[in-house]
Formats: sequence, structure tokens, C-alpha cells
Amino acid sequence: MRFKAILLHVLVMTSLLTAPATAQQEEIQLVGFGDSLMAGYQLDPNQSYPAQLEAALKAKGYNVTVANAGVSGDTTSAGLSRVDWSVPDGAGGVILELGANDALRGVPPEQTEKNLDAIISRLNERGIPVLLVGMMAPPNMGSQYSTRYNNIYPRLAKKYDLPLYPFFLDGVVTVAGTQLEDGMHPNARGVGVMVERSLPAVERFIGEIRETTK
Repeated sequence: MRFKAILLHVLVMTSLLTAPATAQQEEIQLVGFGDSLMAGYQLDPNQSYPAQLEAALKAKGYNVTVANAGVSGDTTSAGLSRVDWSVPDGAGGVILELGANDALRGVPPEQTEKNLDAIISRLNERGIPVLLVGMMAPPNMGSQYSTRYNNIYPRLAKKYDLPLYPFFLDGVVTVAGTQLEDGMHPNARGVGVMVERSLPAVERFIGEIRETTK
């Protein structure tokens, strides 16, 4: 009987030591910081990118929450003005998506880059990791503007050694059935495509966060 009790104790301890890492890890609180594409323009709250991303991550066993800090209409300038209070202390990481409205309004790409640089710098000062999400200039802005604009995100990712997801609307732009009637914003299905395509980048980002907090 004593041998059985010892064996049972060993088996229990072994199972605890070999339990899935995700079950033992502390929760990571991510923040989706951006504009209407992040906020979920005209969508139910549970259909937004942060909500669908959180659901997808939890389905894969991650102990993660994704707060929605998207504000429809925000430019990079507006984002810079609110980043200090929109991203709470203790945030494990930020998914930074801004710049689409700058391009639509013809804001000089140099100003957009300056604002994004300042946002990243402020988050770095607070020790908050960043996953940078890129955008592309609309073709009607012309090739010169597009070249200047589209280089912003790779350049900032290189400067700050950030993970980069190149294009937030990948798989949605010009794809029938994935957009609202305005032809600009994703519908719930489109957001699902965005989550599916960006999920590997977010998973790598979470892995990097885990490594730095060991």
C-alpha cells in the first residue's frame, strides 16, 4: 500500500510538471491600438479584430486578452495624443495599427512616420513591446506618394527592431464579400480573414513577449 501511495504521488507530480505551458503561464494583456479598422467600424463588439483575435488565440490555448483601443477616424497624430492614457500600465504588448486615415487625407508621409516613431518611442520608454501593423497607400494618391508612404512601416520596424505584419487588410482589399458597403472597411467575415492571416505573426509576438519576461 505504501508503494502504491508513493507511485501515485510520483505520477501526480509528473503530470503537474509536464502540464501544457500555456496553462501555467500568466495572462498576457495585449492592446489593439488603432483606428476604425481596429475598432470594428459598424460591427458588433464581438466582431471586431481584437475580439476575434482573442477568441482565436484562446481556442489555441493561449492565456491572452486583447483590449480594443481603436478609435474610428484616428490619424497618427490623434493616436500620438492619446497613446499615454489609451494603453494602460501593465499592458503586455501593443498591436499598433495606424496610418490609413493619414493616407486618405493626404498627410505627408514624413509626418505620418514622425508620429508613428513618437508613439513607438513612448511605448518603448514604458517597456511595452510593439507589433507594428503596416498599411498601404491607396492607388489614387499616385506612385510617388505611395512609395514614400509604403516605406514607412518597414523602415520603422528596422529602426526599432520590431516585428512587422506588412498589410493589415491582406486578403480583404478587392475581395468580394469581405467588406462593408463603403468598400473600405471589413465586415465580420473580412475581419475573420484578417485574424486568420495575421495570427502567425501575433503568435510569434506572444512568444517574444514570453521570452523577455522569463
